[in-house]
Amino acid sequence: MSCNSAWATRRPSYPDGAGAAKDHNISYAARISGVGRYLPSRILTNHDLEQMVDTSDEWIVERSGIRERHIAADDESSSTMGAEAARMAIASAGIEGSDIDLVVAGTCTPDGPFPSVATRIQHSVGANRAGAFDVNSACTGFLSALGTSAQFIASGAAECALVVGTETMSRIVDWTDRGTCVLFGDGAGALVIERAAEGEPAGIESLVLGSDGGQADLLYSHGPCTAPVVLDGLEQEAKIVMDGRGIFRNAVTALTKAARQAIDEAGLTVDDISLCVPHQPNIRILQAMARGLDLPMERVFVNLDKYGNTSSATIPIALSEASDAGRLQPGDHILFAAFGGGLSWGAMVFQWSGVRVPVAAAMKAGAAAAAPVS
Repeated sequence: MSCNSAWATRRPSYPDGAGAAKDHNISYAARISGVGRYLPSRILTNHDLEQMVDTSDEWIVERSGIRERHIAADDESSSTMGAEAARMAIASAGIEGSDIDLVVAGTCTPDGPFPSVATRIQHSVGANRAGAFDVNSACTGFLSALGTSAQFIASGAAECALVVGTETMSRIVDWTDRGTCVLFGDGAGALVIERAAEGEPAGIESLVLGSDGGQADLLYSHGPCTAPVVLDGLEQEAKIVMDGRGIFRNAVTALTKAARQAIDEAGLTVDDISLCVPHQPNIRILQAMARGLDLPMERVFVNLDKYGNTSSATIPIALSEASDAGRLQPGDHILFAAFGGGLSWGAMVFQWSGVRVPVAAAMKAGAAAAAPVS
């Protein structure tokens, strides 16, 4: 699926002010104005996993590049973590929750069947005039949520959207399966996207999405994604099932093809990409994708060694860290790429214009706001 035709490389004049009449013959560009992340405090290292399953730190690092991952506390969920990341993104954008028109959450581990995680986040951050819904396309969920939200802005249906990727993967991991339990972690990331000013060097330049339900059995989860429940006296637990070799082969091919297509449709070359911020499944997959694109690994942002695979949360967490580290400059062309269960995959190119408040400052502001008054 190629969505390039929807994106506004043209930046038309439009009336100022909320509620102004919309011209449905034009399309508005969406800029990223704020980023945020949240990771649970508990860290599970490879050495901890050595005490749980037949594995070793050396084996895990060699095959995945992962050294540790964060695990949600009992009182944390996809919605609570997503709300924390959202607060940071809102602070980074320099806005209030009430400025948000739309909340979309990418997640495959919701708190329950309903209400949506996005609805819970919407209430938590005070986005009292925003619509809210979830998108589930596994590890491609955030990219799908971002593309959907940007379409609302492109059409004029929204001016400011909160996009969240949040997962409690630890609740659907089979902790007896050494092939999968070492890969996943919990966390959340969030972005604020807004209608770009006329002439501003910002906006989504291309989006490619794909799926193949015929290979769904290569990676799936069965059972509920919340705490285990008892049904007819039998405990039913959600568990991830994965064919590692099949996923590796499909992931490398799909990521490389989608990324190259997104770059082409943006009218760019690989040399124009300042930084690739991909989903973080496995270091070998990322290295193979980079080779396929002729993209140096120095221009691929990697943080899976600290967090593992947090599914739809990986890209916004990584983007938040990249921004905080000064890896993104106004005018840079950034590439997103993701692959997950479904099978699903996608890639996006956008032009960075910079957040209003640096992530580190937003984190300090959030910590100060949360501190008890003495």
